Amino acid sequence: MFTLAQARHLLATLRPRVDELIVLRADLAELRADLADGGASPHGGLPEIKALEARIYGIIDELGEQDIQVKGYAPVLLDFAGEREGRPVLWCWLEGDGDIGWYHRLECGFAGRRKL
Repeated sequence: MFTLAQARHLLATLRPRVDELIVLRADLAELRADLADGGASPHGGLPEIKALEARIYGIIDELGEQDIQVKGYAPVLLDFAGEREGRPVLWCWLEGDGDIGWYHRLECGFAGRRKL
């Protein structure tokens, strides 16, 4: 369980890794698109696809080891278990958000997101 302040601090600490994930994801998408057309890619070939996938999953695993729930990576969607007004919630961060500014009840999911 994270307080909102703890979740925000952890996100700020891990933000360079999240930003790296976003870059790796874009590289992987471009590489796959280039190779799907039968062309060459400045990002490499099949071995580089496997390497990029491994690095992406490594970062996702690293976030999970910090008890962060990775709900998606395109876009990146992270949830941090917490409590608000005595009820279990997830502090919710979506790629593009400057900070954690949303939460939702466990049973409501992303559709139940509310501004803090």
